[in-house]
Amino acid sequence: MTRLLLALVMAFTAAIGLAPTASAELKVLVEGSGNFQPTPLAIPDFEVRGGTNTDLARQIADVVRNDLESTGLFEMQNPASFIQKDLSIDVQPRFADWKIIKTDGLVVGAFEELPDGKIAVSFRLWDVYAGDVMRINGQPGRRLTTTPDNWRRIAHKIADSIYTRLTGEDPYFDTRIVYIAETGPKLNRVKRLAIMDSDGANQQYLTPGTNTVLTPRFSPSAQEITYMSYEGGRPRVYLFNIETGRQELLGNFPGMTFAPRFSRDGESVLMTQAEHGNSDLYIMNLQTRQSRRLTDHPAIDTSPSMSPDGRAIVFTSDRGGSPQLYIMNTDGSPRTCPSGGRDVACRITFNKGQYSTPVWSPRGDLVAFTKQLGGKFYIGVIGTDGTGERLLTEAYLDEGPDWSPNGRVIVYFRESRPGAGPQLWSVDLSGRNEHRLQTQTEASDPAWSPLLQ
Repeated sequence: MTRLLLALVMAFTAAIGLAPTASAELKVLVEGSGNFQPTPLAIPDFEVRGGTNTDLARQIADVVRNDLESTGLFEMQNPASFIQKDLSIDVQPRFADWKIIKTDGLVVGAFEELPDGKIAVSFRLWDVYAGDVMRINGQPGRRLTTTPDNWRRIAHKIADSIYTRLTGEDPYFDTRIVYIAETGPKLNRVKRLAIMDSDGANQQYLTPGTNTVLTPRFSPSAQEITYMSYEGGRPRVYLFNIETGRQELLGNFPGMTFAPRFSRDGESVLMTQAEHGNSDLYIMNLQTRQSRRLTDHPAIDTSPSMSPDGRAIVFTSDRGGSPQLYIMNTDGSPRTCPSGGRDVACRITFNKGQYSTPVWSPRGDLVAFTKQLGGKFYIGVIGTDGTGERLLTEAYLDEGPDWSPNGRVIVYFRESRPGAGPQLWSVDLSGRNEHRLQTQTEASDPAWSPLLQ
């Protein structure tokens, strides 16, 4: 009886060991703990079909790899470790070969040169341990077609699809960044409006540098920029159309206008107007060119940024004795403040230090800011109710944050030491992944576009 029972237990145990185990679908957690480890991905060079342009096929795969690796969430597997070489988008990979090198996700792509001169790129994303293809928008793969000169956008869109499928986050690679390109000596600086892809490619100048320009900001349409220029010797707000290159003065205000930013619907521009030594916030309708005063206070009010729903504005004011962050309703009505009571403008920062350049997150839950404390500068975020302040970076000078369109990453500029020129950097909300953005010149005042259409 005992031998029979033992035999049954052994048989049951053996059956369990031989039975296939269910594997949960591959999912990348963007909020990792202190022992966070990036997810290993394998992205071999894409198969070339219907053409011989292996260089372009490899370049597309390189951009996809670089986009995903730049997030800090993924680790690209070394091609030298690949066991399976005969990959095809039409054939299921040998998952055992990829498990041996501990790969969680596998991207298999194909590149084609079409008879009409265009190119097409297809790809599939495989979950190695589940042994199945991961559907994207309900389909087992995706195919994109464009002209050869537009190949980088295809690569960014592929990376966006993979990133969104694995993380559940909205995409942000197929975007652009506008910034101030700086050249020349400190006392005679040339500052030009410049633009580049989100990964630093395709850099070009938008203005000639004859007049100093500052603080560029994108319209929600991604085709128009507002910024401040010293054209005519006085700081004033301008509009610039990226497609046509047309520059336009936004109103002929008395005094100076600066720190512009589009409203969330793109129909208005928020700005600061300084007159007789006092700075207040204004909003101008771009259709009617009628402006409305938002604040009327003897303190300095500046750097307005609107909430995603358009109902509120965060800004910097020294009305409390030092630069701090305040929130007001766009219509000027009183609001309930975090500290209790009701007021037209509610202060949300109460920790030590001076706060400036607030920017409301596209998600609506956080405000990014610059903080100065103890001789150093920080980029941080805080809840719109004044809770949960977190400092993400620290340097001799970190300044000018702006959000990626998915609200996951912040771009800013940094001077690492006295006398060092400014450079563009990004950091994710975990503070874990600081990433240098390469530019052809020294660079400052970055702003991130919406997703391109």
